[in-house]
Amino acid sequence: MEQQQQLQRSSSGSPSPRSQSSQPYLSVSVTEPVKLGNGVQAYISYRVITKTNLPEYQGHEKIVIRRYSDFVWLRDRLFHKFKGVFIPPLPEKSAVEKFRFSAEFIEMRRQGLDIFVNRIASHQELQSTEDLRNFLQADEETMERLRSQETGIFKTKPADLMQFFKDAQSKVSDIVLGKEKPVEESNLEYEKLKHYIFELENHLAEVQNHAYRLVKRHRELGQSLSDFSKAVKLLGACEGDALGKAFSELGTKSEALSVKLQKEAHLLLMNFEEPLKDYVRAVQSIKATIAERANVFRHQCELAETMKLKEINLDKLMLTRSYKMGEAEHEYKELKAENEEATRGFETIVRLMNEEIVRFQEQKTLDMGIAFHEFAKGQARLANSIADAWRSLLPKLEACSTQ
Repeated sequence: MEQQQQLQRSSSGSPSPRSQSSQPYLSVSVTEPVKLGNGVQAYISYRVITKTNLPEYQGHEKIVIRRYSDFVWLRDRLFHKFKGVFIPPLPEKSAVEKFRFSAEFIEMRRQGLDIFVNRIASHQELQSTEDLRNFLQADEETMERLRSQETGIFKTKPADLMQFFKDAQSKVSDIVLGKEKPVEESNLEYEKLKHYIFELENHLAEVQNHAYRLVKRHRELGQSLSDFSKAVKLLGACEGDALGKAFSELGTKSEALSVKLQKEAHLLLMNFEEPLKDYVRAVQSIKATIAERANVFRHQCELAETMKLKEINLDKLMLTRSYKMGEAEHEYKELKAENEEATRGFETIVRLMNEEIVRFQEQKTLDMGIAFHEFAKGQARLANSIADAWRSLLPKLEACSTQ
């Protein structure tokens, strides 16, 4: 545990193995996406590079090939093993076939997968798990065997698992909105947390939707300027010396601005819209954890009620000196042990969620601060470029207008 606490690795960067040689480190990179196969069988593979000095790993550097389904396997394993922990979300799959292998989508997914695995590698509860070590070290054949060995819910197809998360989110939303009245915890602070998470998801999704529109607007304006550039250059070719030259320069400036707008649109997508979308998915993961906590609490309550009935029945048997007394006592002891285990499990979930929400808030503050700073910086850079470009044309255009 002390070794884990010393381990320093964040989702936005990693320690240099050279500079951290005297301290434990775990650095993971998801790189070099490559398309393999054809048609419906086609998929993207990634090189996952791990650098570490932790003794439980095989050597200081390991390179493995992974595909999206391997990341899904890791997420599923951790979700079902670590109740109460907010498992980092995966980037979504493209629902539109023609975009599935576009360069931009592949890079967005690579970036999302890199963030996903590094959040796990930097998480105190998750970083030392056997599942993570297998994911980072096992060869492709072993990894495929691990996936194929899964049974029950672990073997759920990605689409089915996504439906499971949606169902869990819908269930907890119904609870928050008061549409469903199951057995619930009587905890004011926890109720505030659930309402906060629900509101946070709505507001993040709304901001992300507007960020998407901003990206689209930048691209549309860039395309319009590109079309305008071609048209005004052709117009300039028909005109005389001064006016023709002014139109030609106007076209050149418009084309340069078009390129800048397309570049800023891409940066806006990667550094602003995608981080917002990632946090929408993170909140959905938290809602799935809330739903799991509710299930465990209800199960604990059901066990407690069953125990009360067993106690009443046991008292009756004692009074009648029934021959079933021994069997009833055995059942009661088993039920009591199960109830105590359920209570400990629920208490662990509560403790972990309390720790997780603090960590989530701290990380969200940092990540959102970076995202909005990048947004403002990009908009300022673009505004200055546009102003400088048009300003430089004013003297020549004014000279033409005064002739």
